Amino acid sequence: MGALGNCSVVFLLCFFSSFVLAIGFHQGVGDEDQVIAMATLGGVRDVENKQNSVEIEELARFAVDEHNKKENALLEFARVVKAKEQVVAGTLHHLTLEAIDAGIKKLYEAKVWTKPWLNHKELQEFKHTGDGESASFTSADLGAKRDGHEPGWRAVPTHDPVVQDAANHAVRAIHERSNSLAAYELLEIQHAKAEVIEDFAKFALLLKLSRGGKEEKFKVEVHKNAEGTFSLNQMQQEH
Repeated sequence: MGALGNCSVVFLLCFFSSFVLAIGFHQGVGDEDQVIAMATLGGVRDVENKQNSVEIEELARFAVDEHNKKENALLEFARVVKAKEQVVAGTLHHLTLEAIDAGIKKLYEAKVWTKPWLNHKELQEFKHTGDGESASFTSADLGAKRDGHEPGWRAVPTHDPVVQDAANHAVRAIHERSNSLAAYELLEIQHAKAEVIEDFAKFALLLKLSRGGKEEKFKVEVHKNAEGTFSLNQMQQEH
């Protein structure tokens, strides 16, 4: 066979191989193995400012739901702690999330593989990570500790997820105690302090609320125990 013939054979073999690989890619043949094999295509990177985004939260809720179906479990999604992603044949999302198991918050790691062009997502891995520092307390709680000193109140970020949770609990409790038909709505957390004492945290918050078009302010103290349960300890309306 001449040189031209050899080139034609090589071309056809390369074309056929590429065609087979393309079919396997689009049909999702050997999905789990393919993710592992192609993991080197992109490194794992942090997802900046997306830990609490709707997209990431939906993926975390999906991971918990899929785990519950596969293991006949009853975990309840709480929040996303950390999110990373890796470009593979699509995107492999590495999620650290908090879920409630029999009333106790625990940390879990999940991997969710998404292929947007096929509207496909799949839970690749879901495992308990252990309590680590503490599944019940976030950076806001821990930031309230004074290293090497006695515990005391310290200012914490009003946008921290656990501060937001404490404020929302307070708003619900205020509404329940008011016996009013008009619901209270949280407008702003104007100031937040926190203190960690052994196995529970305390939050002192100044809240601006709205009820029936009228703005009101409340000083509240909300406690959070080691199991992650909030309770409104003190409430005072500001005039």
